[in-house]
Amino acid sequence: MMNLSQSSRTAVAGWLGICCVLVFAMVVLGGVTRLTDSGLSMVRWEPISGMLPPLNQAAWQAEFDHYRQYPEYQKINAGMSLAAFKRIFYFEYTHRMLGRLIGLVFAIGFVWLWIRKHLSRPLVPHLIAMFVLGGLQGLLGWYMVKSGLVEIPHVSQYRLTAHLGLAISVYLYMLWVLFKLLESRSAPVVSRGLRRASLGLGVLVFVTVLSGGFVAGLKAGHAFNTFPLMAGQWIPPGYLALDPIWRNFFENIATVQFNHRLLAISTFALVLVFVIRVMKDKALQPLHKPTLTLAGVATIQVALGISALLWFVPVALGAMHQAVALILLSVMLYVVFRFRTT
Repeated sequence: MMNLSQSSRTAVAGWLGICCVLVFAMVVLGGVTRLTDSGLSMVRWEPISGMLPPLNQAAWQAEFDHYRQYPEYQKINAGMSLAAFKRIFYFEYTHRMLGRLIGLVFAIGFVWLWIRKHLSRPLVPHLIAMFVLGGLQGLLGWYMVKSGLVEIPHVSQYRLTAHLGLAISVYLYMLWVLFKLLESRSAPVVSRGLRRASLGLGVLVFVTVLSGGFVAGLKAGHAFNTFPLMAGQWIPPGYLALDPIWRNFFENIATVQFNHRLLAISTFALVLVFVIRVMKDKALQPLHKPTLTLAGVATIQVALGISALLWFVPVALGAMHQAVALILLSVMLYVVFRFRTT
């Protein structure tokens, strides 16, 4: 894929690294907009003309009047002051502007690197795919917001999780290419079993993070705020209360939270088993450090998840939990990368 000189690798890696940092910030900020109930504050999507916020009192009042025409104000925030509206507006505005900045940085960097002949032909389709997926992510974000601008002022947890999943997928795609650019040495020989174990563990971490999207979408973290029991039971009451049964896994707060807990603890346990297996093999010494890092980040993530639950998901802890989830995915991807067949 690469076939680049060292100077070209450095230039492309630096650019992609900046893009990864921006996307990371975008995902975390998206979580903050959810935690602060700011996502429905901008009721219009204006990709070009909407780049400037209201600049005077009249413009602010007009924006607020638009918001007051929608169900979130009428059913939840009736009587909200203009000052309070500004606070939630700026979270969503910053989130959208960061999305535009990412697109701009990516497009300008791509053109500059192309002109400077730093891009190899096999690499270009991957970069184009990243850009297209990023554009689709913006459309999906608005599709998600629209689901909350109807009679029920609540975004669809399905659309929210799809929005989160696509953002993370783009981030991991960019990160994988970045790892390829920075790779400078071959990895030790790894057994097929460990390669498969690392890949399977990576999929499990990804699924666990996506299940957190349903928790966020349903605000399930505000229920059953005890650990390890839920309402005094190992399996919460009403676990399969909805009909048909499949709806419980996506729409039932008790089921969604329990399943996220189960996935998180199972993932953590399997990470520890994987780490112990790798650490026992002296031939895998070069892979010990990233594997131990995986265990450390997984431990922090579990601790943050439990803490956020017990404290009724304060914004700071919720944002940290989402940020560390991305860090965990990043480390897990690096482990998969190092354990792969070269």
